[in-house]
Amino acid sequence: MDMSAKLAVTLNALALYAISGVLAFAFYWQFAYSELPCPLCLLQRVAFCALAVGPILAIRHGPKPQYYGLVILAALLGAIISSRQMLLHILPGDAGFGSPFLGAHFYTWAFVAFVVAILAAAVMLAIGQRQFEVVRPPATTAFERSAIWVVLGLTMLNALSVFLECGLSACPSNPVHYQLLG
Repeated sequence: MDMSAKLAVTLNALALYAISGVLAFAFYWQFAYSELPCPLCLLQRVAFCALAVGPILAIRHGPKPQYYGLVILAALLGAIISSRQMLLHILPGDAGFGSPFLGAHFYTWAFVAFVVAILAAAVMLAIGQRQFEVVRPPATTAFERSAIWVVLGLTMLNALSVFLECGLSACPSNPVHYQLLG
């Protein structure tokens, strides 16, 4: 296997760990500060989970331009959702939804993360000519396989949390308790 393809696979694993970090931190904040995510926050988490599809495919099947296209599409969707939430709270005096982290709300940080993901995918596309010539998928290491499992596990935990928060009905616009936990 070409060294550039192996580097691309490793970079995709690092991207999965970054996505996992974002999901884990949001999940931690939800429980540590008893702040349930609003419907737009939940959609942003879905976009982060969708963002993981491209890197997972690149690790499993070798890097291909269409996988980075999936990353760009998921990041654009996430950026649209997070910018919508930023615009809802743009008026002076609006406290925003949830408590801020390092001076900005999570939806603002999510927007920044989605823009970074778009830029990273664009760079991979711009410099990736040799990595796309891989005939067979690269052998994966434990580091890369565990990146996949960590992001899949966090996705499942977030899905369970959404089910507990919303049940089988529409999620409340300002959630204060888990619907299925009473």
